[in-house]
Amino acid sequence: MASLSDATRGRLLHGGDYNPEQWPEEVWPEDVRLMREAGVNLATVGVFSWARIEPRPGVRDFDWLDRVMDLLHDAGIGVCLATATASPPPWMGARYPETLPRDENGTVQWYGSRQQYCPSSPIYREYAVRLAGDIADRYAHHPALRLWHVNNEYCTHCWCDVTAEHFRRWLRARYGDLDALNEAWGTAFWSQRYDDWSEVIPPRHTPYLVNPTQKLDFHRFTSDALLECHTAERDALRARRADIPVTTNFMPLFPGQDGWRWSAEEDVVSVDIYPDPRADHRSTGGAPFGALVQDLTRSQAKGPWMLMEQAAAAVNWRGVNPPKAEGVMRLWSLQAVARGADAVCFFQWRQSRQGSEKFHSAMLPHSGERSRGFRRIAEVGADLARLSDSGAVVDAPTTADVVVLHDWDSWWADGQPGRPSAGVDHAEVLREWHRALWSRNLACDLAHPEADLSSYRVIVVPHLYLMTDAALNNLVERVRAGATLVCGWFTGIADADDRIREGGMDARLRELLGIDIVHEWWPMEAGESGKLDDGSTGTVWSEDLEPVGPREGAGSGEGPEVIARWSGGELDGRPAVLRHTPFTEPADAPGRAGAPGGSGTTWYLSTQPDPEALENLLARAAAGAGVEPVLADAPDGVEAVRRGEVLFLLNHRPDPVTVTLPRAGTDLLTGHRCEGEVTLERYGVLALRP
Repeated sequence: MASLSDATRGRLLHGGDYNPEQWPEEVWPEDVRLMREAGVNLATVGVFSWARIEPRPGVRDFDWLDRVMDLLHDAGIGVCLATATASPPPWMGARYPETLPRDENGTVQWYGSRQQYCPSSPIYREYAVRLAGDIADRYAHHPALRLWHVNNEYCTHCWCDVTAEHFRRWLRARYGDLDALNEAWGTAFWSQRYDDWSEVIPPRHTPYLVNPTQKLDFHRFTSDALLECHTAERDALRARRADIPVTTNFMPLFPGQDGWRWSAEEDVVSVDIYPDPRADHRSTGGAPFGALVQDLTRSQAKGPWMLMEQAAAAVNWRGVNPPKAEGVMRLWSLQAVARGADAVCFFQWRQSRQGSEKFHSAMLPHSGERSRGFRRIAEVGADLARLSDSGAVVDAPTTADVVVLHDWDSWWADGQPGRPSAGVDHAEVLREWHRALWSRNLACDLAHPEADLSSYRVIVVPHLYLMTDAALNNLVERVRAGATLVCGWFTGIADADDRIREGGMDARLRELLGIDIVHEWWPMEAGESGKLDDGSTGTVWSEDLEPVGPREGAGSGEGPEVIARWSGGELDGRPAVLRHTPFTEPADAPGRAGAPGGSGTTWYLSTQPDPEALENLLARAAAGAGVEPVLADAPDGVEAVRRGEVLFLLNHRPDPVTVTLPRAGTDLLTGHRCEGEVTLERYGVLALRP
């Protein structure tokens, strides 16, 4: 199978979406001249070119694309060539209105924008695969070709009758018969039992709450339906030339696709990241959000990955769209490299003068080559070239002893109505827990709960409402083998069918955590908090829980240690944070590479601690497991990441800061030798090689 290294060829990739069809041909040579000046070595071409390539059904116009490909190749610029299938031309919607998606109310989503297709439509799929195959026939052996780019930011949902038929086929494959479906969906509730497959429909608009497992399965189905579209085009490309890697760009921390299933089908895992430039390092936006998406993407890729899109300055889709402060675009680009990216690209090359994104920034802005924006892009290109020249970054690994578990099924189930609290935001909880690790420079990967976790010393579960039996058994096995588990609130409540487990929390998890019973959940209102006796506060959630006591069957034979109790309110004096050693017998297998087996430690946080308290708890748990930060005692806002032998130091503050280095090294970005104390300028970066 092809990989990102087949595209990088030993060099970090730098470039962006190039849409020459938006411009007269006399502009193209100027584009190429300025790309070379900016150090661009990759252009993503054709993402939204379907109507230009196929102006009417069955007609092909490749002449203009031939000239673009040749022009870029002659300039030494590689091409990431798209299949152009993300935005069907108007003729498809006009001639085949059944290809247009419908929402839960049956309302047609008309053409005139982008991504106006039903993923289940055989007509759309036929045209898309045929187009991808014809593009591959034409360009599979063009010397400029480095990557294939399928579609773009898959996100379309549809509830039409064609989708309903497809959904029923998917359900038949999953359950086999209606009895199994009725059992899984709990259709005895509200007289929802199905007697014939033709009665089963997508979860359309209803008078009141939709069956939650039906809705959960529709999320799973929609992700799979889109994946079928992707793999059909991918296979058409691979059939023409298998040694050119294929990718499609994920949206950041996006709920519409099961990223674990999708990444298993990718040669190259790529993502688009657009953090809010107004968010500082103490929030869950900005740099911390970028770090989370980068860690997730690297974990999906199991190695180097591709930053397919970011903004050179401002975007156009927030309520207010300020640009990035001087230095931030460079800082965030190098943050991606530090966390495993071997490609740093942008949307887009030349800023559009018309259309919906004419105010979205670009590498070459409206103000042209004399602008500060273009100068900044050229500086990033030079930085990436220096890092490539060093030979120490491209293909280098980023390793971690901590893993954070994340699961789309749990996210989908957790976000439905009819829950104890509509204020629980699954993604925001994940962001807060990851930010706590990031702020302490504790390197972490992310993983599916059923994945092999044997290489990690610390397993962090911020909040997984839904957990399968395999996932729960996985945690038991790892703790028994010596790993430390830190578990957040309202976890292990439901099984794979969104069925509440006996006892309100799975018995295996309660035994691990030292919980006898959770009497009641006490969710909090927005802005509400409760005091703990260690001086911290808890928000979002609280629980009336009872730890196991020193009795037979209570794990170690001793109750868990109460780390913090509620102070005041209805839960006054009751446990809020527990630490437990559930197993005292020797483990049968080693707990991690190079470490003896032995019983691990578990922590349970029955609330969302304030940011400082969460940082302290996670750092304390990591230290107890022998895991140290990349750079101990780093100043607030200084990110330290080790990639291979290179230590990246990134200052996310708008003022200079002094950092004490753990050892001397040469800054690959400047060539300067550094030792002792160094000053990082505002939004400054060092890439130190011993």
